[in-house]
Amino acid sequence: MQTVLLDVMKIPVDDPVAFTFFTGYMAMAAASVFFLFERGTVADKWKTSLLISGMITGIAAVHYYYMRDYYISTHSTPVALRYIDWTLTVPLMVIEFYLLVRSAGAKIGLLWKLVLAAVFMLVCGYIGEAFTDGSKTHSNLWGSLSTLGYLYILYSAWYGEIAQLAAKSDSVAVRKGVRYLSWFILVGWAIYPIGYMAMPGGLLGPDGLNLLKTSSLDLIYNLGDAINKIGFGLVVYSIARSESVVQAHPQQDVVAGARGKVVA
Repeated sequence: MQTVLLDVMKIPVDDPVAFTFFTGYMAMAAASVFFLFERGTVADKWKTSLLISGMITGIAAVHYYYMRDYYISTHSTPVALRYIDWTLTVPLMVIEFYLLVRSAGAKIGLLWKLVLAAVFMLVCGYIGEAFTDGSKTHSNLWGSLSTLGYLYILYSAWYGEIAQLAAKSDSVAVRKGVRYLSWFILVGWAIYPIGYMAMPGGLLGPDGLNLLKTSSLDLIYNLGDAINKIGFGLVVYSIARSESVVQAHPQQDVVAGARGKVVA
């Protein structure tokens, strides 16, 4: 059975990959509208962060629109479109880290290191996936190189410069936000290497341990994108709202803090 959309697109009802392409597109588009409209509810210093969150999901929505059609037409993985999306959105996601800790003294050098690590991670991943010959050597080599960029971002978020700057921040919301985003890097971003290893030549794919089918690749990537891109934005939004409320009612915050000290 197939569902016909506007007499143009036929969506197989028993194909979860096609389903997640379509819902991913709609979820990203809705999230983008939400973040951009909510910019007016936060303090000025957080407007850029919400703008970037809206850009991340907006760019992803456009690419999911085309990836959805590509998959429905060919039933193959839209590798080039997916990496174009990631090359634009992943650097924007690490910029969110920089914006969070900028008030704690982050230098522009941190921003460039994070962006370069993200680009290196993506370029190596693209070479490994787009130009694979099905051999384990090719997949493992470029997958390992790509992982180096990921590990640098992960280390910076948990123990390195980002973590140290967050620890010095006077804002409880910023410290919590950095920790939440760090969990996204650790757990959420780990979804992508799992998907990478499902491809031909990958460790978990049919030529390796055979734990994942090649058809699982897009399903894993689609779920990972929705969790990470929308989740990243929601964390930033919650921080922005929390900080904006404190800024709007500073006297209440001081009184609450004084009461806490008295109780302690």
